[in-house]
Amino acid sequence: MSIAQRGRSISVSGLLLAGSIGIISSTQTWLTVTRADAGEPILVPGADAVALLAPLSLAVLAVGAALALVGPVLRWVFAGLALLAGGLLVWWTAQILFSPPLGAVAPTVTETTGLAGDATVAEMITSISATAWPAIALVGWAIQIVTAVFAIWTARGWKSGGRRFRTETGAHEEHEGPVDAIDSWDDLSRGTDPTR
Repeated sequence: MSIAQRGRSISVSGLLLAGSIGIISSTQTWLTVTRADAGEPILVPGADAVALLAPLSLAVLAVGAALALVGPVLRWVFAGLALLAGGLLVWWTAQILFSPPLGAVAPTVTETTGLAGDATVAEMITSISATAWPAIALVGWAIQIVTAVFAIWTARGWKSGGRRFRTETGAHEEHEGPVDAIDSWDDLSRGTDPTR
């Protein structure tokens, strides 16, 4: 079976992997703030550094799951949304990794110290350093973007998913060519032996 024929399985797996990396990284420390008052460093988790990190990662997981079921038009729509989300996440994460903005740490610094206002917070901070997690997240977004492009490229050739929701006349179609794991599962759900 060619890579294009396995497009649905590869696309679903890639987006689920990228979304999972995003969710995990959102709970980890992305930035460490060194304080001017020599207090304990302030640890800023990914969800605080990038406000939309967790929601977009959840959306990517949902898109990955939905790609297993939808028809050709929605495949392109969902893959396009995953591509757009990946581009935004790359942009925001790259900023955090290479030049952390004050806005990424200000809410956490204010919550920890009770000091508010950009000027006051800036005076409280000696340095902001990124951990490895933004780089790990960037790898996840790269996987997401490549997977979304791959899904757009191969979507037309995917076998239709969700056959169990069709009428009886459409449910007993014979497979032409090899079937993937999702097709086999659909066959088993209908009581058909996919090995025949």
